[in-house]
Amino acid sequence: MAKVTISLDSDLAIEVMLLAGTRSPQDAVELIVRDYLARGHRTEARAGNAADQERLTDRRSAPEEGR
Repeated sequence: MAKVTISLDSDLAIEVMLLAGTRSPQDAVELIVRDYLARGHRTEARAGNAADQERLTDRRSAPEEGR
């Protein structure tokens, strides 16, 4: 996997290290980013994606029967 180098404000790096419970800023940022991505995937799995929105829109616009 390719590596990317980024610069962060030292206060931000320290906060991330404390939040992640690591002693290395690089490890801390990697853990935070991996967690962020995992949460995004879980949210997408629950809520669906853009293709699902079209399917749901079609169903909602249909008239209800029996009223």
